[in-house]
Amino acid sequence: MNEDFFQRTLSGGVITVAATVVMVLLFFSELRVYLAVRTEYGLTVDTSRGEKLQINLDVTFPHLPCGVVSLDAMDVSGEQHLDVAHNIFKRRLDETGSPVATGEKEQTLGAKVVPAARQKDGSVHDPATTNETYCGSCYGSEETPEQCCNTCDEVRESYRMKGWAFSNAEGIEQCAREGFSDTIKNQEGEGCNIYGYLEVNKVAGNFHFAPGKSFQHGNMHVHDLMPFHTNSFNMSHLVAKLSFGVNPRS
Repeated sequence: MNEDFFQRTLSGGVITVAATVVMVLLFFSELRVYLAVRTEYGLTVDTSRGEKLQINLDVTFPHLPCGVVSLDAMDVSGEQHLDVAHNIFKRRLDETGSPVATGEKEQTLGAKVVPAARQKDGSVHDPATTNETYCGSCYGSEETPEQCCNTCDEVRESYRMKGWAFSNAEGIEQCAREGFSDTIKNQEGEGCNIYGYLEVNKVAGNFHFAPGKSFQHGNMHVHDLMPFHTNSFNMSHLVAKLSFGVNPRS
């Protein structure tokens, strides 16, 4: 530019510098506002009634065996799901966190993998399957005289419905036959990965993991820890997934 057409002055230089600083400040101010995350809150009324909410989860307990952990869900409407098994699966983990190769398909959370007792000749003897007239005792917890408890899990469930603690697995013929105590001992030091989904009512409630089968005692929610013969459980866990809805975003 030809210097004949302008004149440098101190006031002009001050104004130029000040204007430049102001423009830079305005630029970064607008850039910060543009990059900021804005949270908008909205409230709508859910007009659906009787519908279910799907809760998707994937939780790992590195120091809690699959044979110990259970999952319960309950809500303010009074509906309870104890030891949830439907659509919930478990995967046994070794001390390093790798899946245990058992040669068996993954089981639902409430399912128990228990072998029938083997005789000295190597044959398997299970009265519940080899004898059509077999009716195992529920050891006083039966609701009707005709009720049968042919497996250890049926005895435990009958005890739970009665509100009784299950304290002596070795004294239960079905549990001794199926090796209930051996199964718990064999899983010592293992972890458990629990994954799947729950379907719950669209009301206030909660779901929780805890060791032992749960039952109601009066107005209290109680977990039976007697079969495990230990006073401490390591409930540390890692939540890999917890989302709500049928098709949640990853």
